[in-house]
Amino acid sequence: MSRTTSARPRSAARHWRLTAAAGAALLGLLTGCSDSGGGEAGAEASVGRLEMMAPADPGGGWDSTARALAASIEEAGLASSTQVTNVGGAGGTVGLAELANERSEEFLMVMGLVMLGAIETNQSQATLEDTTPIARLTAEDEVVVVPADSPYTDVQDLVDDMKANGRSVSIAGGSAGGTDHILAGLIAQAGDVPIENLNYVAYSGGGESLAALLGSQVSAGISGVSEYAEQIEAGELRALAVSGSERVEGIDAPTLTEAGLDVELSNWRGVVGPPDLSPEARQTLIDLVDEAVQSEAWQERLETNGWEDTYLSGDEFDAFLEEEQQRVQGVLQDIGLVE
Repeated sequence: MSRTTSARPRSAARHWRLTAAAGAALLGLLTGCSDSGGGEAGAEASVGRLEMMAPADPGGGWDSTARALAASIEEAGLASSTQVTNVGGAGGTVGLAELANERSEEFLMVMGLVMLGAIETNQSQATLEDTTPIARLTAEDEVVVVPADSPYTDVQDLVDDMKANGRSVSIAGGSAGGTDHILAGLIAQAGDVPIENLNYVAYSGGGESLAALLGSQVSAGISGVSEYAEQIEAGELRALAVSGSERVEGIDAPTLTEAGLDVELSNWRGVVGPPDLSPEARQTLIDLVDEAVQSEAWQERLETNGWEDTYLSGDEFDAFLEEEQQRVQGVLQDIGLVE
């Protein structure tokens, strides 16, 4: 595996490049599946060398989604080769700014609900207007966790401590304004915790927030279920609640609604292309992803990672994004993250 890194400070973009075939071992760790290293017999590649960006550091949901999709595309013989690049920083808006200058027509960037919030809270100059929407892929519930030795036995204990001790209670999660931050704000709001008492600690990747939790550097954490599932199963973290409408199989925790907090939220992820794609180039990418999500390889990865299939492509995804941007703006205003 070749690696290139920038010599800029930690807050600047960092890049790791990995072809799907050469990265089989890492992909196996991230997705729980091995890479077969070749396409299906007789398949005709839809594109040549497909580049895909995960606008976050390795180890998180966007990274694992990008690598799972890239490998599925390559295994299905839909591209002659794939390459995944990580560009971390500012809830994906650093990567979004790079995408705005991308001119390749065989390029995809993973994005999702996190990015919509980050665009607002970071006042990003690059927006979704600088992309070509392709498809929504998956949805995943969030989970609220604490270190195994935490005194909190349920989510109400956490809320009560936030009320009593304010900012001495810290909650780790992904980027500021992202899904994790929104959920933390909604929990505070539903629990009558003053918004100024919310001490949310933003990390650029799932690996960093996990390390903070396991090191007891923070009081609690919020992330997608798949990112903490292994540590929950191992007894290193304790799940207090999940964010969806139903309990999650394998996670011994109630929904937030069952726990007495009127909150429900699901994190979705999708892919977009560079701006100003020709209609033909856009349709090629839509067709590529359409075929990839029907492949056996992708279906296996959905099951392995516990991702819900919420596939939506083309104009329907365009319409969804418009509605979702308005919804996120309203939520961020309600919980005091933007004016």
